Amino acid sequence: MSPQRPLKTWRPDPLITLILIALILAILAPARGDFAQGFSLATKLAIGLLFFLYGARLSPQEALQGLKHWQLHGTILALTFILFPLIGLALYPLQAVIGRELYLGLLFMTLVPSTVQSSVAFTSLAKGNVAGAIVSASTSNLAGVVLTPLLVMLLMRSDQLVISGSVFGNIAIQLLLPFILGQLLRRWVGEIARNKLTKHIDRLSIAMVVYAAFSDGIVQGIWRRISPWQILFLVVLSLLLVEFLLWLSGVLARKLGFSYGDRVAIQFCGSKKSLATGLPMAAVIFGGAQVGALILPLMIFHQVQLMVCAAKAARWGRQTHETP
Repeated sequence: MSPQRPLKTWRPDPLITLILIALILAILAPARGDFAQGFSLATKLAIGLLFFLYGARLSPQEALQGLKHWQLHGTILALTFILFPLIGLALYPLQAVIGRELYLGLLFMTLVPSTVQSSVAFTSLAKGNVAGAIVSASTSNLAGVVLTPLLVMLLMRSDQLVISGSVFGNIAIQLLLPFILGQLLRRWVGEIARNKLTKHIDRLSIAMVVYAAFSDGIVQGIWRRISPWQILFLVVLSLLLVEFLLWLSGVLARKLGFSYGDRVAIQFCGSKKSLATGLPMAAVIFGGAQVGALILPLMIFHQVQLMVCAAKAARWGRQTHETP
């Protein structure tokens, strides 16, 4: 194989590209006044459409069949919604280093569901249990519609961040209801929802959330309080967290007697956090709060996990018969 091939076939991640464009637009032309209000409404509609598509894509039969392997899915859910939040709480002393706002963003990052697309892709590349990864990651996102706001209510209340019980009503209307409608109409819109073109809608929705959040942050002057060294600190911390969670989930999976394929699924699904689900949830849960600073740690962690997991998936795929 020619050594030039990886360079020729490499493409920038479309989602990251759109997010960078949204960031640049927010810096150059932040949303203000009536435009900001109109864009906020458009963002809410886009988030609803995003979760409608999620519901239309998920096959109930496939999910029920996969749930028979409850040990696998239970392990991944425990890593996502128990171990990760405990790590987030353990990082509390870091607020003295990165400040209260970024620490709350770091804590929120630990409360969101796992990824779906990248977890499945990396599991496939490493020759793991792809079907198990699909069901586990999808279950994580479905459970997260309830568990993430509940964990936010329990763990993130503070004098600086007031979260009312109405968040569950907002979640039900903006996220859960569209998801259920997608499931009910899946017979007629399922093929359309799975079309590659709808991925552009997913990415555009997320980019809209980023633009709205960062515009608000610029208007309120949040970013003047965040220094480059704090961002660098978050990058290094994210790298350490991804490596630690990949190692710990692998050790746990071996101790529990899972096969190689299941271990790979556990490591990739249990060590990752979803930007695609987390950002819309942040917009719904926190509303007019300072969302920009809250979503920055998740955005950084997402990019770091993609790079680290891509490298490991490729290596494990070449060493299929070895234990990761």
